[in-house]
Amino acid sequence: MRRRLRSRLGRWRDQGIALGWLVSIWILLWGDVTWGNLLGGLLVGGAVLVFFPLPPVTFGGRLRVGALLTMGAAFAVDLVRASLHVAAVAVRPGPPPRSAIMAVPLRVHTDLNLALTAEVISLVPGTLIIDVDREAAILYVHVLDLDGTGGIEANRERVLAVERGIVRAVGSATELNLVTADRESAP
Repeated sequence: MRRRLRSRLGRWRDQGIALGWLVSIWILLWGDVTWGNLLGGLLVGGAVLVFFPLPPVTFGGRLRVGALLTMGAAFAVDLVRASLHVAAVAVRPGPPPRSAIMAVPLRVHTDLNLALTAEVISLVPGTLIIDVDREAAILYVHVLDLDGTGGIEANRERVLAVERGIVRAVGSATELNLVTADRESAP
């Protein structure tokens, strides 16, 4: 009974936060804070939440600030390195670089991990998520200049390193064990 009440309160809290964001976006789109825009935002936001409900995204982990900062720094380094590499490929004379689409099975099968890993990978120049197999937690990644970035295994390890960083930053203890144990068993 208590667990169900807590779950229901958590769902209402999440709906309230979503409604707040929708109302904020509505007001930003109109560009003017008025009572009419606030009421209109509440009506439109409420309708969106009622008629287009999103599935709940469960979060069983905890935020680790140090790991989040480490992941952010690694992302920034990756972003600069990849940007310079893509710029060099763009101006380099000769035949176009060899690209590839590779399947990378993730170790943690949660929707949150899948979405965050896919977003971070897509933000780095030279890599793009082409498809996602949600059931099997497989990302299909397009890589530009496969030879210049170290080949398939190096790029696969980059994707798994991003997943590892995300799990370290926001994952549960069980998820953390999955990515750590896999890393230790690798040759």
